[in-house]
Amino acid sequence: MDKKQVNLSRVCVKVHFDSAIHLRKPPKYLRYPRRTKLPPDFRIDTFIKPGKEVKDHEIDVPVDWRSNDPVEKIAFGDDKDNDDGDNEDEDDYDVWEADEIEAISSLFKGRIPQKPGKLNRVRPLPLSLPHKIRPLGIPTTKKHVRNSSPAVLSRLSLSKQIYKDPTFLLHLAREIRSLPAEKNVSFVLNKWGRFLRKGSLSLTIRELGHMGIPDRALQTFCWAQKQNHLFPDDRILTATVEILARTHDLKLPFDLERFTDLASRGVLEAIAKGFIKGGSLNLAWKLLCAARRGKRMLDSSIYVKLILELGKNPDKDDLVVALLEDLGERDNLNITLQDCTAIMKVCVRLGKFDFVESLFNWFQQCQNQLSIVMYTTVIYSRVSANKYREALALVWEMEQLNCHFDLPAYRVVIKLFVALNDLPRAVRYYSKIKEAGFSPTYDIYRDMILIYLLSGRFAKCKEVCKEVELAGFKLDADLRSQLLQIERK
Repeated sequence: MDKKQVNLSRVCVKVHFDSAIHLRKPPKYLRYPRRTKLPPDFRIDTFIKPGKEVKDHEIDVPVDWRSNDPVEKIAFGDDKDNDDGDNEDEDDYDVWEADEIEAISSLFKGRIPQKPGKLNRVRPLPLSLPHKIRPLGIPTTKKHVRNSSPAVLSRLSLSKQIYKDPTFLLHLAREIRSLPAEKNVSFVLNKWGRFLRKGSLSLTIRELGHMGIPDRALQTFCWAQKQNHLFPDDRILTATVEILARTHDLKLPFDLERFTDLASRGVLEAIAKGFIKGGSLNLAWKLLCAARRGKRMLDSSIYVKLILELGKNPDKDDLVVALLEDLGERDNLNITLQDCTAIMKVCVRLGKFDFVESLFNWFQQCQNQLSIVMYTTVIYSRVSANKYREALALVWEMEQLNCHFDLPAYRVVIKLFVALNDLPRAVRYYSKIKEAGFSPTYDIYRDMILIYLLSGRFAKCKEVCKEVELAGFKLDADLRSQLLQIERK
């Protein structure tokens, strides 16, 4: 038999078709598809799998890497061509070498093996992303995680969960209130004492004071004094003395100067707050005077609260003026917008217009946003001081800032235009009141009647008088006498 010797370096690939279906020609819709086929999925090697079978395609592709087996060629064409291919010469076909087969099979297995060299190469940093508006998010460190989150609370101990929980501390106050009179607060507090920490009972003591049982608050403070892990603590001390001062159960010592020198600032402020809330304004005044003589600087909010309370009593005007002067000498003021406006109203009532201007200038220098109430108060102060031009300049400033006027602002502005005898502007703002949906007050009606009388517009006076009657107001005696005199003339 004439058979050619086969080179040992060649590869034998045998393809067996297990079914007769593979002998048929594919239909036209497979031979001439309408669109290009999708690229093969390189994750699944369905072409060459040594020693395994591809069940999905029912094709056996055994690859024999031994060099002593004969080589059989593969013709990728029709079946008829395969039958004729046995008689042709072997040199007419391309035979793949072993390294070529290895390289092709590696494409379907994964990454192509690299040549030995620098294995641990350093990859370059990614380029910056200028299109991003904000920088990349940095993970939050564990020390900044909120302790109130449910995930964190589940890992905390019972002491860390309840020692500053308002719900638990208020419930503790309710349990103390429900105790019989003969039982001490220790009956409730001993159960939870080991879970409390410094400052925990301050909220409970304040709640007991709001409930009107200051004796229970004092008992709670005395129990806390005996606990080494809860006392000394300024928070429960200040809460207790404030409640006792508010309920008139705290007695001041005779030597106030020595007391103010020894007591802390928090305790002095708590006592002053308690006296002011309880109505003991004389005691609060004495305490502030003793602190001033001892050169103890208390918070400015204490002075503000005392000024507002003393300003309600006309007999205490001298004390209010002294407090205002003391407040004006301080360099650092801590006054809110509402407190500043309230002090301005007290100063207008006392006729201290210079204090109003000083507070207004200070508030503007602090670059704070002014409110319509403060503007109205300053305009009313300037109208009361007969500074009409300065008040008018403030009105134009409000117009430029597009401030939305309320009813008191309209009332003060109309009063200003009546004082300036400016009828067109007064009528314009009077019409704005109705456009804004406000109902004019009796003061506004009276000012409009007066300015119409001064300008000789008697028909308009009658129209406004009819509006006054429809609104349910009655004219005062002086205005009615003026109208009667005009009708007789």
